[in-house]
Amino acid sequence: MQLTSFTDYGLRALIYLASLPEGKMTSITEVTEVYGVSRNHMVKIINQLSHLGYIKATRGKNGGITLGQAAETIRIGDVVRALEPLTLVNCSGEFCHITPACRLKGVLHQAIQQFLQELDKHTLADMVKDNSPLYQLLLD
Repeated sequence: MQLTSFTDYGLRALIYLASLPEGKMTSITEVTEVYGVSRNHMVKIINQLSHLGYIKATRGKNGGITLGQAAETIRIGDVVRALEPLTLVNCSGEFCHITPACRLKGVLHQAIQQFLQELDKHTLADMVKDNSPLYQLLLD
């Protein structure tokens, strides 16, 4: 399974924010520069993550973005569920004439569930805790 770039960069943005000292704010521009992604794309991602409560965004002169929850409470599976369109195939009767007899949809659904169960075992804190190579790459 391949994640969309929206989900990929959403996870990366959260990892970056989790790698900062607790309470430190940063900017969307800084996140885009770290990952070399379009600012417009990152604005949409940060907006969605903020709407979901994963990021706290503050406007104004002293504004910025920071994690909206403790990294220990943010499960990777929950973030992927919130950002990723998890439909792998179009099984509508109009699109596929074998839908009534097809078993593929059930197999794919089970595969997605197992994928998400594995992601649920990991939190955002797990991605950054005791990861000095990550800190060097992101913060130097």
